Amino acid sequence: MIKLGLTGTLLGVTQIMVIAGVMSATSALAADGTGKNGVFTVHNETDSNTVVGFYTNDGSGWSTNWMSSRLKPGDSSKMEFSKPGGKCRQTLRVGWLGKGGGEVKDDPIGIDICKATNVYLHDNEITFD
Repeated sequence: MIKLGLTGTLLGVTQIMVIAGVMSATSALAADGTGKNGVFTVHNETDSNTVVGFYTNDGSGWSTNWMSSRLKPGDSSKMEFSKPGGKCRQTLRVGWLGKGGGEVKDDPIGIDICKATNVYLHDNEITFD
């Protein structure tokens, strides 16, 4: 028998295992929103630039455009890799809406997507946490 101090309730081994299972499932759900699981959120934090393209390259060539619609300033979009178990090191490239309506691609940048939950697009840089 194990005693949990705050409640003073004695719990048996089976009850502890159930609690551990619930805690483990909760941790897995929380981790589901991270790049490690192929899921992350892109935030357009620019003042006036609209994202029209988002591309990745894991060393095997550039992806097609991930964007199905435009991402206006202040908007966010959840992204998910279509293949599980991809490489953590990725090169990202963002396409911005040009003055003539076309796409202007930014310089590519490297990112460890497994460490990213959020990718922030600023006017002159891209950051992540």
